[in-house]
Amino acid sequence: MAYAGQILENPITGEKIIFRQTAADTDGELLAIELVLAPGGAVPGAHVHPEQEESFEVVSGTMGFRLGMKKVIAGPGDTVVVPAGKVHKFYNAGDEPAHVLVEVRPALEMERLFETVVSLAEEGRCMASGMPKPLDLALFTREFRREVRAPFPPPFAVRAAMAPLVWMAERRGRELAPVYA
Repeated sequence: MAYAGQILENPITGEKIIFRQTAADTDGELLAIELVLAPGGAVPGAHVHPEQEESFEVVSGTMGFRLGMKKVIAGPGDTVVVPAGKVHKFYNAGDEPAHVLVEVRPALEMERLFETVVSLAEEGRCMASGMPKPLDLALFTREFRREVRAPFPPPFAVRAAMAPLVWMAERRGRELAPVYA
């Protein structure tokens, strides 16, 4: 279970996550983190949070965002808000670490999602892009369907395509339990 002050570092994506306020601290209303993103660091791909708004306040460095088809470059003092359901991705657009305050509303299971992604990366269960390998990705998309999904194809098509991989992963005893639990 995540706690304020806990630090996660993803060795593949260059993300350092410091939990500031957790779901337990806010009755599930908010997850607040500090994100430090190394130069060249990025979230693995475009994605959607179906039920959550995500805001990014840049403290230092330069962040790049893709919001749908729009590109936004944000620097210190800038805030970028991503409404629920909006396709987006983000990356460090500068040559120094970017320090960003991130808020996710409502929290849902985002803490566990972050812990799981970092755990998979540390265990070598992610590709070079930072995306989980196919069997783990299938379990991940099922487990965190309220928190994140691919921007396309539609969710029902993703579930149908992933069903055989979920079956195979479960048959092999694969689990997503993070080492931080």
